[in-house]
Amino acid sequence: MPSESFHPAVTTWFTRTFPAPTPAQSAAWPTIRARRDTLVAAPTGSGKTLTAFLAALDDLVVRGLSPGGLPDETAVVYVSPLKALSNDIRLNLDAPLAGIRAELAALGLPDVDIRTAVRTGDTPQRERQQSLRRPPHILVTTPESLYVLLGSASGRKMLATVRSVIVDEIHAIAASKRGSHLALSLERLQALCMEAGGARPVRIGLSATQKPIDEVARFLVGAGATNDGVADCAIVDIGYAKQRDLALELPPTPLAAVMSNEQWTQVYARVAELVWLHKTTLVFVNTRRMAERAARHLGDILGKDAVAAHHGSLSKETRLDAEQRLKRGELKVLVATASLELGLDIGDVDLVCQLGSPRSIATFLQRAGRSGHAVGGVPKARLFPQSRDELVECAALLDCIRRGELGALRVLPAPLDVLAQQIVAETACREWHEDDLFALVRRAWPYAQLTHARFMEVVRMVSDGFTTRQGQRAGYVHRDAVNHLLRERKGARMTALTSGGTIPETGDYTVMLEPQADKIGTVNEDFAVESLAGDVFQLGNTSYRILKIEPGRVRVEDAQGAAPNIPFWLGEAPGRTDELSFGVSRLREEVGMVLALSGRDGAMALLTTTMGLAEEAARQIVEHLAHAAAVLGTLPTQHTIVLERFFDASGGMQLVIHSPFGSRLNRAWGLALRKRFCRTFNFELQAAATEDAIVLSLSTSHSFPLDEVARYLHSNSALDVLVQALLDAPLFGVRWRWNATTALALPRFSGGRKVAPQLQRMRSEDLLAAVFPDQVACLENIVGEREVPEHPLVAQTMDDCLHDAMDADGWLALLRRMESGEVRVLARDLPGPSPLAMEALNARPYAFLDDAPLEERRTQAVQNRRYTDPESADDVGQLDADAIASVRDEAWPQPRSADEMHEALGMLGAVSDDEVTAQADWKKWLTALAKAGRATRLLLDGKGRSARGLWVSAERLPLLQAIAPDAPMQPAITAPDDAERPDDRDAALRELLRSRLGGLGPVTVAQLAAPLFLPVADVEAALLALQAEGSVLQGRFTPDTDSIEWCERHLLARIHRYTLKRLRREIEPVEPRDFVRFLFEWQHVGAASRVSGPEALSGVLSQLEGYEAPAPLWEAEVLPARVTDYAGAWLDDLCTAGRVLWTRLRPNVVSAEGRKGAGSLSLRATPVVLLPRRSAALWTALAPAPSSEQGSDDNLGSRASRVAEHLKQHGACFFDDIAGCTRLLPVEIEEALTELVAKGRVRCDSYAGLRALLVPASKRASADTRRRRRVPLFGIEDAGRWTLVRPPSASESANPGSAEANEQVVHVLLRRYGVICWRLLEREAAWLPPWRDLVRVCRRLEARGEIRGGRFIAGVSGEQFALPEAVASMRRVRREPHDGAFIALAASDPANLLGTIVNGPKVPRVAGSRVLWRDGVPVATSIAGETALLVELDAADAQAAHRALKLDTSLRFMEAAVAQSLSAST
Repeated sequence: MPSESFHPAVTTWFTRTFPAPTPAQSAAWPTIRARRDTLVAAPTGSGKTLTAFLAALDDLVVRGLSPGGLPDETAVVYVSPLKALSNDIRLNLDAPLAGIRAELAALGLPDVDIRTAVRTGDTPQRERQQSLRRPPHILVTTPESLYVLLGSASGRKMLATVRSVIVDEIHAIAASKRGSHLALSLERLQALCMEAGGARPVRIGLSATQKPIDEVARFLVGAGATNDGVADCAIVDIGYAKQRDLALELPPTPLAAVMSNEQWTQVYARVAELVWLHKTTLVFVNTRRMAERAARHLGDILGKDAVAAHHGSLSKETRLDAEQRLKRGELKVLVATASLELGLDIGDVDLVCQLGSPRSIATFLQRAGRSGHAVGGVPKARLFPQSRDELVECAALLDCIRRGELGALRVLPAPLDVLAQQIVAETACREWHEDDLFALVRRAWPYAQLTHARFMEVVRMVSDGFTTRQGQRAGYVHRDAVNHLLRERKGARMTALTSGGTIPETGDYTVMLEPQADKIGTVNEDFAVESLAGDVFQLGNTSYRILKIEPGRVRVEDAQGAAPNIPFWLGEAPGRTDELSFGVSRLREEVGMVLALSGRDGAMALLTTTMGLAEEAARQIVEHLAHAAAVLGTLPTQHTIVLERFFDASGGMQLVIHSPFGSRLNRAWGLALRKRFCRTFNFELQAAATEDAIVLSLSTSHSFPLDEVARYLHSNSALDVLVQALLDAPLFGVRWRWNATTALALPRFSGGRKVAPQLQRMRSEDLLAAVFPDQVACLENIVGEREVPEHPLVAQTMDDCLHDAMDADGWLALLRRMESGEVRVLARDLPGPSPLAMEALNARPYAFLDDAPLEERRTQAVQNRRYTDPESADDVGQLDADAIASVRDEAWPQPRSADEMHEALGMLGAVSDDEVTAQADWKKWLTALAKAGRATRLLLDGKGRSARGLWVSAERLPLLQAIAPDAPMQPAITAPDDAERPDDRDAALRELLRSRLGGLGPVTVAQLAAPLFLPVADVEAALLALQAEGSVLQGRFTPDTDSIEWCERHLLARIHRYTLKRLRREIEPVEPRDFVRFLFEWQHVGAASRVSGPEALSGVLSQLEGYEAPAPLWEAEVLPARVTDYAGAWLDDLCTAGRVLWTRLRPNVVSAEGRKGAGSLSLRATPVVLLPRRSAALWTALAPAPSSEQGSDDNLGSRASRVAEHLKQHGACFFDDIAGCTRLLPVEIEEALTELVAKGRVRCDSYAGLRALLVPASKRASADTRRRRRVPLFGIEDAGRWTLVRPPSASESANPGSAEANEQVVHVLLRRYGVICWRLLEREAAWLPPWRDLVRVCRRLEARGEIRGGRFIAGVSGEQFALPEAVASMRRVRREPHDGAFIALAASDPANLLGTIVNGPKVPRVAGSRVLWRDGVPVATSIAGETALLVELDAADAQAAHRALKLDTSLRFMEAAVAQSLSAST
């Protein structure tokens, strides 16, 4: 029951409407009634809104029934962060108001007319004027509209009587500048009410559960009601331990670094399936572009009228229409961004789907709470990760929710741009003493720590303005410095009212629908500028055609459903919260520890049992992290940072810093590192920062020990480096413009018209030049670092960049932990990117730290490497020894004459006696060169005959003499005049080592120094100098070496390339039509590749092992298509010999054949497989036995039960034996056997048994006919023994998910198709293992060298694997000319790929359906006797196509063979 102090009419209405108050209502009502500030924190669906309103309504009812009545004044202000939420709340107030008025009438009391009104930016002018003439008792508004009302005389008059302020969804704005803006508006409202003689308005805050809740309370009541950090506020915190139904959803194919288009298709199909299973579904996405794309694809599946989009770039009318349609049940699904995240009333929502990680615990809880929104409802949500790393992140998100963790809310400390705006607005309304205004500002919690000096800086800024090329501007406040008074200047009020607010200007273009001239939304400025008249794009799941593009406007017409482009909006995608980043790190750490101790089984148990993840999600996480751990040696966490470096295809290198601290911290580190590299190497790097990593694209000039990167920045000086880097980044200019606009230095309107975005950017640069001239100056004229001026706007912009866009404080703390050793740093040089690096390499443009466009990114040159099973990944992360040997052989010169020997001397700089001796003809050629005066031998060690030395060319002699000036020559020669002469010994030594390394490959210092007779210390010093130049790199390159080696960088890049190609010899993928031509040859259905004879039948059956085809089609279509002279007796012989068996696997329980006593006709649609007897048990295990209901005799007809019972008791029996014992008629036994075969319960020794059941008795040959002619045995009495299908024993059975079973399936599929990929599985039985299981087997086989992985079929995404002989055959078929022959195949034939690999309609796989092919292209189909052409054919070809589809199978293939032979002869 409501509080007993409520009026009886209010109490009665509540008890009639609701069963009981919620805990939040019961706890909050007494404090609100006592007129105490109250904060209600509870999950979505806890009745928070009614908690605040019912107390306010009760107060209004009591006042209305008093002798004086209810005055025409505003008593309650409700502030909502969203315009739509404001409209929604007003509508929801109508029901309680009407109900209470009805109860008043029932009690015989006077009517109390409580008026409500909405005031937002969308409110029509007529309604605004009406509210001012007759103020509503309850005003529903937004923070921006409250600010406007406080700035106008009429608005202040209306607000002066306010008694209560309700701030809804306070958590959504408290941590932003909108929150700081609202906090100042609340203090201004309080000052206004108290100045008018009223009491301080009671503040009621409504929030989702937040941490720390005390901070939200302080924000609500302000510093004026906070003592010693404790807010004078009743806090009703219900917590969020609410039952939820949350789970992950994965596509059928394994996730990768990015989601392919095919996987998106699978995701949309799954979402559509979930939509059909629920009444109403909300799909949340992170960006507006994604909302439009998802709405389009779901509309294609579910119908356009069942799907709508909802985001901030749609007009309010479009959004409201979508909300109302969903509420009325006209929409099945609404795709939304954060625009629907808060508490809008959109009716009952059964399910929430989140596409991609929401990056925040609170955001996901808020979105999930939109389902089961009613009191007592259970929120139901499904998370769809888009990549492997997102899968880990989403699992960590669910783990954080399981643990009851939340993201911490951080109130911005005193944003000065907001302060400047509010000072202008308040002083435009009345005169203020500086100290009084300072006291008012400090009462707002975000400004509680604002110093007087900083306040006066802002006051001087808004009073003095700025001096620009256009003169003085933005001086809005008249300051009486003598009396310390602040007053309005002309134009200040208008500027404050028209240009207020903190929402940044985005420069979007308005989309106008003609001829109605309706505003339907906005598109990004860049998208509008890049579009042309006639282009079609989508907005709100509707296609529009551009008619005309005007400044700030795009005029469009309805495109009537034409295929559209999806518009883009820049600057999207949320950053991950610190708490979720910690959760990701914790998950990695826990999985890593369990992997090390208990292996993958232990990690699986951790994720499935402890964290409650589904088995497939857990398996993919374990595999991904196990691969990463195998490559990197550990998993990067917040306690262990890993530096990874590898070569790309351009010869440059990529440096990846694995730092799972979130993109805000990584952005700061990445920008500062980029600046440090720029200063050190004089090269502008490309860089990107994601949630888990930083990627720096190094050029060929960067060479350094990898572990030194962690020491490039020190916590004492790193902030200065970051500030200088920030000034070069686009971020600073954007934030400057936003802040200048918020501070009213750049008014949004001028002369009554909105300032164009282009003009606003120009004015922003002019203003920056006036305040911070070094920022826009020519850098050539600036000596040293740019000095940041002491100016409030510059200071605020720097603070926003460092602490809002980035986390500079967290980054500096991390550097200090690294310096103290608290955080480990590991360095790994790899041959290719690790699994954890791939997402950073594929980062979206919003992650870039420089302005290079996507198509020019150096990360595009990185080749993805697939890693094998960690259990067999012994060589992962190592360079291939064969690759090193190959590069050494290629680098070492192989001269063939004296002249080439001279070139080899020039290339190597010098060669030792030992090296000369090891080569056959070198001594002869060197002697000839010495006689010609073109080479000599410098003696460096020993004397006489035992002296050892170096051979050197005359051109290189000055180089060696600079190193060993006293070495004698044999013979003495003179260097040419134009020979290069080094400056000193160090330069000569560097040049000699550079030359030697160019021919050696990886070598140690000792191996390099010994042949040259040089001290090791001298060589080391020279190598370090070469490393600084970027010429050489050091590391442990040779497998199993413990010594540091040095290698010339281009040779090392070549070694990396060879290593990556060790198992994967890339071929140009073939087009789908060429793959079909190959497959016809591979499966022997082409006229030239068909086989003949009983021996060939065994090979054909081996290819078709495990393939399901309707029983009659095996001998009618499938086998005759491959064997020219096929005879059924051959198959019978193979069956009776025990080499082959036929059976039905996994009957469909819900099919017609599963019904009790199914008739004989169902057998013609029964899918049957032909299997080698030795592998039958494995296939039976893959397709588990029928369920207990399906497999029991209770589900059989009476005759089938008698036959089954007989076979169970007596074992395999001939037909006559069954007839004799069961006393059934032959026809009855045939019906019983038909039912048992259709249900997978029996099979026969011979195929003749199945054949006999398929052929009606009237068409079977008589015994006399069979004696006279060699015909198949159609008589069922001659078919052999019938036996029950025996499930495999424990010893025979293989776990369906075992490696043995999956490997058998992979081998079979490779035999059948030559190449396998996930699209080909659509041709196979549904009970086969999913592709994600098979792909793991394929990777193992690839690592063992048995098969190849790569891209073999063009246009098919995802991983593909092929037999080596199939690759060679595909290459050959691609080169062969087309023969133009028609090939007609049954729709059920495994070689028919129409609708899978080959685009086109899917033909029903039933008897009589056929597809006609020519040169790998489908040209016609025949379905139920109707022929349909898929391509245009001339009359003769069309007639031939029609004939080919109608011919009997044997005639069809005979005619094709004749045509093939005629074509070959001509």
